[in-house]
Amino acid sequence: MSKSVKKVVLAYSGGLDTSIILKWLQTTYKCEVVTFTADLGQGEELEPARQKALLLGIKPENIFIEDLREEFVRDYVFPMFRANAQYEGVYLLGTSIARPLIAKKQIEIAEKTGADAVCHGATGKGNDQVRFELGYYALKPDVTIIAPWREWDLRSREALIKFAEENQIPIAKDKRGEAPFSVDANLLHCSSEGKVLEDPAVEVPDYVYSRTVDPEKAPDTPTVITIDFEKGDAVAIDGVKMSPATLLAKLNELGRINGVGRLDLVENRYVGMKSRGMYETPGGTILLPAHRAIESITLDRGAAHLKDELMPKYAELIYNGFWFSPEREMLQALIDKSQEAVTGSVRLKLYKGGVHVIGRESPYSLYSQDLVTFEEGAVAYDHRDAAGFIKLNALRLRTLGSRKRKLGV
Repeated sequence: MSKSVKKVVLAYSGGLDTSIILKWLQTTYKCEVVTFTADLGQGEELEPARQKALLLGIKPENIFIEDLREEFVRDYVFPMFRANAQYEGVYLLGTSIARPLIAKKQIEIAEKTGADAVCHGATGKGNDQVRFELGYYALKPDVTIIAPWREWDLRSREALIKFAEENQIPIAKDKRGEAPFSVDANLLHCSSEGKVLEDPAVEVPDYVYSRTVDPEKAPDTPTVITIDFEKGDAVAIDGVKMSPATLLAKLNELGRINGVGRLDLVENRYVGMKSRGMYETPGGTILLPAHRAIESITLDRGAAHLKDELMPKYAELIYNGFWFSPEREMLQALIDKSQEAVTGSVRLKLYKGGVHVIGRESPYSLYSQDLVTFEEGAVAYDHRDAAGFIKLNALRLRTLGSRKRKLGV
């Protein structure tokens, strides 16, 4: 552990754990602390974080609170959704995609304030430590990183509470006991892990859900909406133009009331263990099939299939923390190129947890009713051409078949 740190930028929520980290940095490193609190749409009042930092001795000029909702959705969530990214086929990467933006802002604040170190509150067992630190190193290769959970000896809840009491850190009554589960939230999703969720054989308790109504209790009448896309990004709902963050918030509300977006998942963490979690991503769960639907009529088959082949790699890069890697940027350029004609409207029906595409149209549609119709007409497709096409594709199969006969297999 280096003791030469003069000033550190801490990712600070204002909660008990990061408040303990703040005081620990002051007492262990004897350094000046700068706090950074990001509004990513987690739905919490952030002004208490400022007051808590002041209470713990942070200078007003060293407290940074930034509203990053629009930047988060525009520059991180939407580019990811252009790729239809899902880790291990189901996870919409709500936690993963927030980390590079937080890391980027921490480094920017470090440069602005002359800090020589950054600090995060991620534990030594999770993925977030990797995501944060890969981001830090990519943007400031010589930065000093402090990861308290890998350094300190506060290994239990009792030890944390004792440290807080000894250092006059306010402790809310509901924070004195062990939390039944941990929560991470932003505008894209809310994730819950640990404690009551650790046994993957046990159903998620009802009280864990916070962003969606029980699908069984959702309205008996479906909600029908239209989402407009321009170059792969959603731009309007029911014809009303919206900013990226406003649009996602609207989809979240539509998903919430219809019980859309619940996911009970056992995932493979990058650090090597399996983890069970419950994710609620109402808006994203609507946006993904809508985007795939508009792509279904505007993307060429080759482009669409190549995107589907590359998507797992792209999703894995984000999950593992490689947002700032050259390979992610290369894939992004390819993905964005594919979206040039992904413009049009998709109509969806939301009903008791389900998202159903019921219509799609685009001025750049490649769908031709003349080509697919069973009716005879003057079209560019001659049925007789299929015979030669099939024979050419069957050539190697016929050759192999002949050999199998000779071999008697």
